[in-house]
Amino acid sequence: MTERYIDLNADLGESPEALASGADLELMRFITSANIACGGHAGDDSTMQQTLRAAQDCDVAVGAHPSYRDRANFGRIVMSISPQEIEATVRDQISRLTEIAEGLGMHLIHVKPHGALYHAARDRQIAEAIGSAVISIDRHLVMVGQAGSPTLSHWRAIGLETAGEGFADRAYERDGTLRNRNLAGALLHTPEEAAQQALEIALHRRAITQDGYEIPVPAETLCIHSDTPNASAIAQEVRSRLNQAGLRVVRLARRKPSIQPIEGPPQPQSGRLP
Repeated sequence: MTERYIDLNADLGESPEALASGADLELMRFITSANIACGGHAGDDSTMQQTLRAAQDCDVAVGAHPSYRDRANFGRIVMSISPQEIEATVRDQISRLTEIAEGLGMHLIHVKPHGALYHAARDRQIAEAIGSAVISIDRHLVMVGQAGSPTLSHWRAIGLETAGEGFADRAYERDGTLRNRNLAGALLHTPEEAAQQALEIALHRRAITQDGYEIPVPAETLCIHSDTPNASAIAQEVRSRLNQAGLRVVRLARRKPSIQPIEGPPQPQSGRLP
């Protein structure tokens, strides 16, 4: 029987309070990859360093989580800026996290845009702007985007490795988009609900909308948001149910063969999970 794999990621380092309280560290115990806020919607040198150290202690792979520079709206509103400006701000954010990580003897594995920028990257020009910023730093970083979206095709077209992402704690619409956070039912609050959706995606490459419609979600990594209520309990239940179903929960890996490997279970070499 072919062994099945899935990565479990979370957006972290977005709140000094979550770091101080231990909430981020508790969540990190159950994931395999951390997307670290790097100064756009949230994060500064101190939170980046703290989050990187926590990931190092938990043996979790790390990636950059760049955003529109819009702390007031937590990066969740599309900004009318040029592709050149997007490229510059994304490059600055990833470069700073890379510098701090290398100072700790760590290497970034992936990049996952945050919030409005994540969804805006369905547009080819915006995706290419983000991709150009990544290529200028390290073209072997794995690009994480919504499974089934054109974003992934845009990045692959310029030679970047990609991983499709599904969501354990967010409801889907029939067109494959995530339900707007302002609408009822946008978040899956209970560990049981989130774990069931995670299993549907990991085992069957699909999600079931609230009205019972089945949509394809060909994901290689699953996200749990750190600001979802009960995030740690959700992550623990998701991890447990995935393991019970016979899936190996492993980190994303990058293609570059010379990169210093992370200790732990054997990793796929292509940058994607098998």
